[in-house]
Amino acid sequence: MPQVPIEVQLSTLPNNPGVYQFYDSEDKILYVGKAKNLKKRVASYFTKNHEYGKTRVLVKKIRLIKHIVVPTESDALLLENNLIKKYRPRYNVLLKDDKSYPWICIKKERFPRIFPTRKLIRDGSEYFGPYTSMKTVRTLLDLVRSVYPLRTCNYDLAQGKIDAGKFKSCLEYHLGNCKAPCEGLQNAEEYHRQIDDIRQIIKGNFKSSLQYFKHRMKALSGEMKFEEAQRIKDKIDILENYQAKSTIVNPKINNVDVFSIISDEVFAYVNFLQLSHGSIVRSHTMEIKKKLDEQDQDLLQLAIVEIRQRFGSQSRELYLPFDLAIGADLKVTVPRLGDKRKILELSERNAKFFRQERFKQIKIIDPDRHTNRIMAQMKTDIRLSEEPRHIECFDNSNIQGSNPVAACVVFKDGKPSKKEYRHYNIKTVDGPDDFASMEEVVFRRYKRLVEEAEPLPQLIVIDGGKGQLTSALKSLDVLGLRGKIAIIGIAKRLEEIYFPEDPIPLYLDKKSESLKIIQQLRNEAHRFGITLHRNKRSKAAINSELEQIEGVGRKTAQDLLKRFKSVKRIKAAPLEILAETVGMAKAKKIYETFH
Repeated sequence: MPQVPIEVQLSTLPNNPGVYQFYDSEDKILYVGKAKNLKKRVASYFTKNHEYGKTRVLVKKIRLIKHIVVPTESDALLLENNLIKKYRPRYNVLLKDDKSYPWICIKKERFPRIFPTRKLIRDGSEYFGPYTSMKTVRTLLDLVRSVYPLRTCNYDLAQGKIDAGKFKSCLEYHLGNCKAPCEGLQNAEEYHRQIDDIRQIIKGNFKSSLQYFKHRMKALSGEMKFEEAQRIKDKIDILENYQAKSTIVNPKINNVDVFSIISDEVFAYVNFLQLSHGSIVRSHTMEIKKKLDEQDQDLLQLAIVEIRQRFGSQSRELYLPFDLAIGADLKVTVPRLGDKRKILELSERNAKFFRQERFKQIKIIDPDRHTNRIMAQMKTDIRLSEEPRHIECFDNSNIQGSNPVAACVVFKDGKPSKKEYRHYNIKTVDGPDDFASMEEVVFRRYKRLVEEAEPLPQLIVIDGGKGQLTSALKSLDVLGLRGKIAIIGIAKRLEEIYFPEDPIPLYLDKKSESLKIIQQLRNEAHRFGITLHRNKRSKAAINSELEQIEGVGRKTAQDLLKRFKSVKRIKAAPLEILAETVGMAKAKKIYETFH
């Protein structure tokens, strides 16, 4: 069958919601997407000028378009998620997680046991979870066992076997951790009432347990059974203390899923908090690697479906950072104020902390990936045409106009390359003229690199505002390098980034890694320049002190310092030793000056 042209395939697409699939010439699936209107969405791939390179490559490879029409946009979202997991197309983000998460099992038995497990057995038992941390499971089970005495043995406690006396109470009974239902000392009705309360605690609802224990405590106090009443009070304290720690918002916020997303050029991080009775009963952050120029709205939509399926969430209300069409049966709230806004901000903080931890781990485990990410981010933030793998920064240093010097520091892949640092003594400028000094240094630096055929940087950073940047540009113009090297200026007061021929500065986020690299460059250039400046001033002061002596000029002062290393040693030297260097006549004058 001959290949149908893309234009013809596009013309036959319906205007209904659905899922589309792109295939290449070898009939391999490239991409799966959802759409509110299939015709408009798919056509946009072929009519837009895509800035992102991978999207352009994807469009060039498309030879066949298939689609599935569904009743609603939310149905399209579910189908898209299932197809992505089934086919794993090359250009789709993959929301996969092979971890085996722990559950809390209430075993289907006459006297149910409660224990953690990573295996789900379809035998009628109840499973709560999955939990993202075994620590959370242990904390919950420790709480339950500290309040309710439960059996841990795996005997078949049929009534007939208990009546026949087949079991004997174990050490757990004598320690007070079990009421020995194996010997008939606790009936099934009382045991199941405990299990009902435990179900509620696991769900985050402590109300029924607290009400029961408070009623029981008052009854025991009325019967003058104060020791038993105190034991009940201890259980109340344990529950209330745990509830106070776990309740972080208004207890009226019940059965809500909270989602937030933060993203950069390569990855997105979606945090999920599940709330029940004002308590966080689950927290999970998913890392998503971008394949195309996916928007946060699309990534969050896909992640919500995947996470809710994975954790079996039945919540009917979602708190989100922006409005999304998830499904007609789900209520979406975009909090602006109050407790709802606070819980959304907590979710965002969790996503940011997870991102920071991942960056730290990557920096240790995979430094190349860390470097690539930062370079890609700098390219975007500073509007460069290529990644700034080689950056050079210039700084002038003069105090009260004396001993003007300049420094050039070099960073390779975002790290200092100290062997390539250079100092410059200003030769053509008299007095404190930062603009002229910058023009001289930039000219000398790149004239030499061009003459020696050395590689040029991708980015030049000038420590200073618009004036210094303009001076540096003059030198690039003379050398014919204007437009071949990106150049920016950074003003110290508000960390403003200036671009050539743009009077309005750029303000990067204060926490931006791109800004941190630029600040590090500027600080390193300043430190390196100040070091040379101090050395020059120190030597000048020493020379000046010796040259004030009658008959001692610069050459004599230099000879003395070469021999004695410091003025202090010259002062302490005997007349005869001084005479060996400068002759007796000058030696007498020097000796008499210091003595």
